[in-house]
Amino acid sequence: MSHRLTRRSFLQSGAIAGIGLPLIRTNAFASENDQLQIGCIGVGGKGWSDMMETAKSPHVTIQAICDIDDGPKHLGRAAEQFPKATRYSDWRVLLDKEKLDAVIVSTPDHMHAPIALSAIERGLHAYCQKPLTHTVHEARVLASAAKKAGVVTQMGNQIQAYAEYRTAVQLVHDGAIGKVKEVFSWQAGSPGWPRAIDRPAGSDPIPRGLKWENWLGVAPERPYKAEIYHPFNWRGWQDFSNGQLGDFGCHILDPVFMALGLAAPTSITADAPAMNSETWTKSARVKYVFPGNDRTTGSSINVTWIDGEGHKPAQELAGIIDESKLPNAGSVLIGESGSLLIPHVSAPKLFPEEKFADYELPKLERLSHYVLWADACRGEGKTHSHFSYAGNLTETILLGTIAIRLRGTALNWNAAAQELTGHAQAADLLSKPYRKGWEVAGLT
Repeated sequence: MSHRLTRRSFLQSGAIAGIGLPLIRTNAFASENDQLQIGCIGVGGKGWSDMMETAKSPHVTIQAICDIDDGPKHLGRAAEQFPKATRYSDWRVLLDKEKLDAVIVSTPDHMHAPIALSAIERGLHAYCQKPLTHTVHEARVLASAAKKAGVVTQMGNQIQAYAEYRTAVQLVHDGAIGKVKEVFSWQAGSPGWPRAIDRPAGSDPIPRGLKWENWLGVAPERPYKAEIYHPFNWRGWQDFSNGQLGDFGCHILDPVFMALGLAAPTSITADAPAMNSETWTKSARVKYVFPGNDRTTGSSINVTWIDGEGHKPAQELAGIIDESKLPNAGSVLIGESGSLLIPHVSAPKLFPEEKFADYELPKLERLSHYVLWADACRGEGKTHSHFSYAGNLTETILLGTIAIRLRGTALNWNAAAQELTGHAQAADLLSKPYRKGWEVAGLT
């Protein structure tokens, strides 16, 4: 397999936000036929689009597919699409048997780290869905392991490669609004998954073809209930996900991180309804304080996350942007000389509108987050949501979910020492135990 880096491909991949990140070295198995041999773990739902978008590269072969559900919407459909791919229901068997270059991990959140780490330690390149991990500890371990192994990695916040987000980042880097004073980000939709409810009683028969034990994986044992967890509603349950912030934060906060070059937050405080022991709340407000830098006005900068149906920062933005112009999800960066609205997957806008009426936005093309990764695995170009970057972004998101659990408490984060203080339970929530028989060295 070729590992040449052409000037053309370097310039194309480096176009994302104009950010100069280091080229990630490759050391995985090199295929003899110049094709990247990929194993896809989780091929239903988002896993389907991850697989299909990556397969658009002419240099990709989908060699193996794995899913705990062999039904027509999961492994069945993937097998029809890629009939030559070997089928598995257990990712551990796939990794042991297949000779691959790379894997795509598109499972529920709780299984991201154990699968991705197991692949990386075999020298495989990894594409892993967002949020990168289920706990802060897992994020730190995964980023460290990827760096040590020298493999090419990418987190699945694919909107990062879209022209809309890259344009927003470039506007800040070009100084369109001056240095930034404060940021508000939000997701005001009503997710379709369960929230603020308890676990249902009893159990249902496990459907034929569904490997429930494999689906639970590292999570605590619980009985199967039809349509409660698999295939979609797992997003509402604490054992498997990180709620609305976990689902959307790695998208909506990504251009904020890219634009401002944010490091780790130093403090986190959340205002949210009381949580039960099973599901996430219906709304939350999380205030992060980050160290300032040369793109911010002060020694620190506040970034506030808001979620919940209809919850937008209208009052905070009064006099800056009219409420009628706030999208259902996005961010506003308030600058010295103007403000930037970054709608979720829509073109950014500068305010006041009359001031920027003649401002010409950069003209950027939409790139493929997936093909960029596949090309980088072959030595052409680089990724920008590699696990060093994505690990830091994910840590920030998950610190917010800890603050939601410990609502009303000012938490202090020492990223270098990996110490979270301010509450007696805070440190314990940085990690979690794995179910017996599913332990993964380095994560438990």
